[in-house]
Amino acid sequence: MKLAIVGYGKMGRLLDSLAPEYGMETALKLDEFNNADYAGITREAFEGIDVAIDFSTPEAVVPNVERIAALGVNMVIGTTGWNEQMDRVKQLTEDHGVGLVWSPNFSIGVNIFSRVVTEAARWMAIQPGYEAWAYEIHHSQKKDAPSGTLLKLTEDMRKAGYQRRIDVASNRAGAHPGTHEIGFDSAADTIELRHIARSREGFARGALAAARWVVGRKGFHEFSEVLFQ
Repeated sequence: MKLAIVGYGKMGRLLDSLAPEYGMETALKLDEFNNADYAGITREAFEGIDVAIDFSTPEAVVPNVERIAALGVNMVIGTTGWNEQMDRVKQLTEDHGVGLVWSPNFSIGVNIFSRVVTEAARWMAIQPGYEAWAYEIHHSQKKDAPSGTLLKLTEDMRKAGYQRRIDVASNRAGAHPGTHEIGFDSAADTIELRHIARSREGFARGALAAARWVVGRKGFHEFSEVLFQ
C-alpha cells in the first residue's frame, strides 16, 4: 500500500517511520518546499498512491483536498483549525467520489475519553447543581486555540444534553504534547476527567490505522467509525 504524506514536519516524519508497521510504503512526501503553491500535487506525483495523510496547516487543508480528491485519492486529515470549512470538504468528498477520514485527534485514548465525557455530560444535564469547565494545554507551536479536540468535546457535551454554560480555557507553552480536561463542580464535590498525551505517537498510529481502513471506501467519515463500528 503506497502512502503520500502531506505536511512533512514532526508528525509527517513520525508517520513515515511507523508506516511499515501498517503495511505501507511512503511513496511521496510533500512539504512547504516541494509543495509550494500546491505544485507538488500532480497526477504524475500521485500515480499509484493508495491514500494520503494530511498533517499540514489549517489554511492548506481545503486546497489540498480540492487537488487530491480530484485525482481520485482517498485521504485522512489530521490537521485542525479549519472546522468552518467542513461543509466544503464534505462536498468535495462527495463530488469526486473519494473516501476521507477526519478527526481533530487520532489518539485512540482521546476517542475513548470522548465517549466517557459524553456519558458524564448526559448524566450531569439533569443535575442543575453542577457547573462545567473544559481546559486544554499544548505546545507553543500549536496554532489553533482552543484545540479542535476541546471544541469537539464541548460539542459532544451539548449533543448529550448539557445545555448550561461550559467555561473554556486554553494554554500554549513549551513542548507539551497535549492535555484535555473536563470538570464538573458543585458546592458538595468536584469531578475531573482528564486525558494526558505522552507523545505524538498515539496520534500517528491512529492516523495510519484510519488510512488503512479508508482504502476502498467512499464518503466522509469520522475516526470514531474506524474505532467503534
